[in-house]
Order: sequence, then structure tokens, then C-alpha cells
Amino acid sequence: MKFAPKPIQKIPILILTGFLGSGKTTLLNRILTQAPRSAVIINEFGTTPIDQQLLREHNVPLSTLSGGCLCCQVRGALMPVLKNLRMSWEGNNEKPFDRIIIETSGVANPEPVLDVVLKQNWLSKRYNLQGVIATISALTGADTLSRYPDAQAQIAWADSIAITHTDLASPEQIQHLEARLGELSPAANRIHVINGDIELGRLLDFSAQYRHLRTENKADLPDHGFNSITLQFGHPVAWQHLESVLLKLIEKYDDRLVRVKGLIFDPDFDHPLLVQGSVGILYPPAHLPARESDDFISRLVFIMAGAVNGLEEDVLSQLSQFS
Repeated sequence: MKFAPKPIQKIPILILTGFLGSGKTTLLNRILTQAPRSAVIINEFGTTPIDQQLLREHNVPLSTLSGGCLCCQVRGALMPVLKNLRMSWEGNNEKPFDRIIIETSGVANPEPVLDVVLKQNWLSKRYNLQGVIATISALTGADTLSRYPDAQAQIAWADSIAITHTDLASPEQIQHLEARLGELSPAANRIHVINGDIELGRLLDFSAQYRHLRTENKADLPDHGFNSITLQFGHPVAWQHLESVLLKLIEKYDDRLVRVKGLIFDPDFDHPLLVQGSVGILYPPAHLPARESDDFISRLVFIMAGAVNGLEEDVLSQLSQFS
């Protein structure tokens, strides 16, 4: 008699990104206060691990990668750390942590980290990407976004955006930054942080980010050459069909299709699927827990370098072939 192999329990990974001085480590301290059973990986650009000292009040498994940014050394340093953490977790009956939080360097684009977690076969079988949180200062964020492309990438990849220093910024500064964030990442939750205080549940409610969007929402980004469009579907969308459509779009638009993300309701599942893709890559969908408030409307956000003309028609016409 043969028994089915026991499914591998995946450990959730939370990625915390944000430009220098945006309050990442302060927010991480707050997260650890509310979620102490976390292992932390810190990446610092300098050779002296200052952030490690700022977290010493928390008795959590802590790994530090210093002397460079994860975008440069991600494959050489991050993968072994994640493997070692997994082995220590499997070898301990009393599991030492429930999740892993990766804090990227303030000058790092989080995409290489996502690439490793989602595409490296050994890791993807044992870890599940919970989401990406980006911090940005209400005081300096608008200027940072205009000067540094990596800061734009951090926001574009974010599922939730923590706007820090809102108690110090003027209403005009906050309004200007909010408009800019809406252009770069229209689907992301945007949460104001005052004195570092934030409710972890709101920060981690990644599925909520897609529910306020409407099909006609288009953001024009003339300063940086990006455009975004959001599509919504009131009927179930089968992942196997959508996957085929998205792969064709990625091939057709190549590096012009910078980012795809969204939440879909597949009739074969009783919970939503989180869809993500970047230039030339479509990642496997992540399974999110079902909520009573789910409206069962699938939503997809596309971010393009250049015009989005014809993209909506491409998606709808190709999906219609399966109906």
C-alpha cells in the first residue's frame, strides 16, 4: 500500500524594502514587537552592521549580510542563509520561528530577492512569499523618487507602502507623495505611519490592495515614461488560461511590460491567487487565505514602459477564446 508523501510545510517570507532614511529599521522593530517569532535577514550596504545593533532588544534569529547590496550578492550570500535557516527549522521539534523577514539595503532593488525566492527550485518548495512592504518618508519621498530609479523600483514592487514621518510632513508634501505613489504602484496599500506606530494586520493585508481598483484607472507617468492600467473581471478567471495569455503578452511586449500583479479568483480554488510577473518573467501564483469580505472580482495591474495602447484589447480578446 502506497501513501502519498506528506506535503512540505512552507515558511512565509516577508520582504521589507525602502530607500535610505525612510524608516525601515524602525518599522522592523515595530513588526518584531507584534510578531516576535520571526527570523530576520538584514542586508547593509556598508561593512559595519549598524542595523543589527538597532534590533538587539529582540531575541530573534538574526543573519547579517554586509558590505554590499542584495542586488549584487543575492545568489552568493542569500541562498545559503535561507537554506541554513530552513535546515535549523526542520531539525528543531520546537520550531524556532514562524516566518522570515528580509530587510534589503536602502539602495537595493528588491527584484533579485524575489527572483531567488520564487524561482530557485529548492527554496520555492520550502518558502512562500508573503509579500513586499516598502517604506517611504513623507518628508523626502517625492524627491527621492525623482532622483533614484531604485527607489521607484522599490515602490513598484510593493504590496503595501508604509508612509513614514507623516507627523512631520506638511499636508502638501503628503498629497504630492500620495499622487506619485499612485502613479508608480496604483494597487498597493498605502498606510500612514505616525511615530512608527502601525497595526501589523493592516500592513499584511495584501489581498485588500486590489479591491479598491476600477477598470478605468489609468495612471500616466510622463516624467518617467511609465504607464499603468488596471483590468477587473466580474467572472471567475482560470489560472491555466490566464497564464497562457500572460506568457504571450510577456513575449509580445518584452521589456516594455515592466510589472504585472493582481488578485484572481479561479473556479478551481476556494481562495484567491496572487499573480506576479516582471520583465520577461511570470512567477507561479501565491495562494492567499480566503476572507469573508472577498468580492470575487479578479483584478490585474500592468505597468508598461511607454504607451499601453492595445494591451487591454490583447488581454480581453485572448481570454475570450477560452469562454
